[in-house]
Amino acid sequence: MNLREICARTEQAARETASFILAESKRFDLKATENKGLNDFVSYVDRGSEELLVNLLGDILPEAGFITEEGTSAKKGIRYCWVIDPLDGTTNFIHGLHPYAISIGLMEHDEVIAGVVYEVSGKEVFMAWKGGGAWLNGNRIHVSNTEELSGSLVATGFPYSHFEKLPCYLNLLNHFLQHTHGVRRLGSASIDLAYVACGIFDLFYEYDLHLWDVAAGMLIVREAGGMVGDFAGNMQKITGEEIIATNGKIYSEVVDIVGKFMPGK
Repeated sequence: MNLREICARTEQAARETASFILAESKRFDLKATENKGLNDFVSYVDRGSEELLVNLLGDILPEAGFITEEGTSAKKGIRYCWVIDPLDGTTNFIHGLHPYAISIGLMEHDEVIAGVVYEVSGKEVFMAWKGGGAWLNGNRIHVSNTEELSGSLVATGFPYSHFEKLPCYLNLLNHFLQHTHGVRRLGSASIDLAYVACGIFDLFYEYDLHLWDVAAGMLIVREAGGMVGDFAGNMQKITGEEIIATNGKIYSEVVDIVGKFMPGK
């Protein structure tokens, strides 16, 4: 399998889907949203973009199954599976706020082997394939060289439904606010991960995410030279339930600090 070619064709699928999202953004009405759960929104744009991606990606690798946020395909794959977030940052999108992105990962059994994150408004295309490095708009990217947390710029996301961990989370946030260059919250986990990969952020952490939020992004970080794990520092079978992504140089320091405030599972 030529993973570079797979990524190129996946990028084209993302571009076509992004055109649909951008067209709909110009006439989107906030009243067209539904609630899947507390502060968990979905719209016809999410579903429409996912259906489009399922069709386009199905042409690229017909034998692959799908794991999708909106459940538009139940197809199972024996060896390969696409993991799709058709609109990562739906809350941003429905309020007319950027960024929001398309995130597409390809898994072989339990391993992500290719990934594309397309930042819809800025037309930033991040991609990576196993052993092929990480790329932004055709240019090779690498994580930052920051060696200490004190010199880091941090990204995170705020919980929107599971608030039982919120007190611990806020204590951790307070620590990072006082011991880093600052904390940013963009509202799109796939973009947060992509920005770790290209050296804008040195660290991203969050909990209560899903595989479709992180599959593509964590491969891009790793292929850019970074490290991705859970709150306990484990780097295998990351699903998004807990995630830490760093440039690698500060990984151990971050795991130690996160463990003090939010012990891993």
